[in-house]
Parts: sequence; structure tokens; C-alpha cells
Amino acid sequence: MSRENVVWVDGVVCSMEAAGVSPVAHGLHYGTGVFEGVRCYATSQGPAVFRLPEHLARMKRGADALAMPFDEAAVTGGVVDLLRANGLSEAYVRPLSYYESGGLSLDVAPLHARHLVAAMPWKSHLGSTEERGGVRLHTSSVRRTAASAVPPLKLCGNYVNAILAKLEATRAGYDEALFVDEQGYVCEATGENVFFVKDKQVIAVAHPDALPGITRATVLDLSGGVERAVTLEELRDADEIFLTGTSAELAAVGTFDARRLAPGPVTRELARLYQAAVHGESELSRGWLLPISAS
Repeated sequence: MSRENVVWVDGVVCSMEAAGVSPVAHGLHYGTGVFEGVRCYATSQGPAVFRLPEHLARMKRGADALAMPFDEAAVTGGVVDLLRANGLSEAYVRPLSYYESGGLSLDVAPLHARHLVAAMPWKSHLGSTEERGGVRLHTSSVRRTAASAVPPLKLCGNYVNAILAKLEATRAGYDEALFVDEQGYVCEATGENVFFVKDKQVIAVAHPDALPGITRATVLDLSGGVERAVTLEELRDADEIFLTGTSAELAAVGTFDARRLAPGPVTRELARLYQAAVHGESELSRGWLLPISAS
């Protein structure tokens, strides 16, 4: 069994094949699950997971929304055990909790949850955007699911909304889609929060329907930026635009609809500071990294 072909499931590290999934799992049929995307980075002290407590605290809020039991300490142990077992020093880590058994009704009270952690080698889901001069971003006709309908957390079923917007964007020749609400305010991209730079000031887009991003919070700390509501017209007048997320890290936007933007100096400097933080090379990041010892 390949060391990379293992997962942690309810306290046990096993092969992906042995983990299995029921064809009548409630989460498979209805999307009743919650997940997180977390990164493990190589540091001078060995592999370390970036901001795991914050990710799992957000994951618990999603589990609570589904009335699903969730043990943050157990999943933390699962992340550590899995990374020790697979030996990856750089990895994308995916904790997932979902309702598996207990029936297919919409009442969650009889259901039983399963908790797992997977990890794999990873590059940004946006690909090598630097080689293309930045992310190609498209304003979507699809609206973001409102927070009044579904809380802006990483609930599995809610990501169909993002997939539809992304599909529209990629069919039009873009890399990513931008959600804008009916009043013309920017929300977020399908898998990232949105920042822009104007006259050297860093602004994080704030919107009640957007995911409270952990990478977003990190970049705000690194930049000393501000967060506020932003209109689409204001974003179109930006000097620089970049996206943030665990998978994407900090990705410059090079094309925004019909407009070309050169990845700017503020974006490049923040990307450098972010890489220093996740690899344990800055004082600010010391409390953000959970070391994974060999045993």
C-alpha cells in the first residue's frame, strides 16, 4: 500500500479502498457534510500544518449547523496521525465529516456521522497562473447562495452553487468566477476571497454571503489592510486585484473580464510575506503552525 494512499477514518489509518462509502450514504445523496481545506508545509523544523485550530473551529460551526457531532481534538489527532503515516512534508489536507447511515429522509436526528481526513500532494487548483500573467477572472451571472438561506461555511451541498459559476467561467475561457449580488456588491470568487489595491492601500472585500476565509484573515494581518463592502464598479477601477484561499494561497488577477492587469508590486510583496509565514520564516507565523513530529 502506497504511503500516500491512506486516510484517517474515525480513529483508524487505513487505505482509501478500505475506507469505502455506502451507496446510500445520506451525504452522497443530499450533500449533508462539512469539510475544510488545510495545508501542511515544509519548514526548517519539519512539516507543519498552517492554522489548523482556526480551520477546525470553522468546520465545527458547519457541523453544528447540520446538528452533527464533531470532536475538534479527535480530528486534530487524525490530521497528525495521517501526516505521520503518509510521510508527506507538503500536502493539502481535507478533513470531511458527513452523514453516512440512518436513512434517506430529510430528518437528521436518526443519522450517524462519519469523520475522515485525507491528504495529498497539491498545487493551486488555479494552476500555474504566474506563467499566464495571473488569474483570468470573469464576473458571473450566477448569484452566491445567500447567508440567510445557507450559512457561508464549507457545507458540501452548497458548493454546487460555486461549481455552476465556475463552469460558466471556464466555458467562457476564464479560470475563475466572481460572485456579485443583485445590488452590485462584490461577494467572493468560487473558492477564494477577493482583495484589491488602490493607491497602495490594501482592501479586503467584505460581504455577508462570503466565506470567512482564514487565508483572508492572514493576509489582513500581514498587510495591515482594511475590510469593507466593495462595488463591482470600484473593483473594476482597482490598481491590483488578488484572490486568497488555502489552495490558491495568494493569486494575482491578470485579466478581469475584458481588462488586463499586470500583477503589481503590492500583490507580489504580500505573496512573498505569505510564503514566509506558511513556511515558518516570520515571527508572526510562530503561533500559526502545528509541527508534525516523526512520532
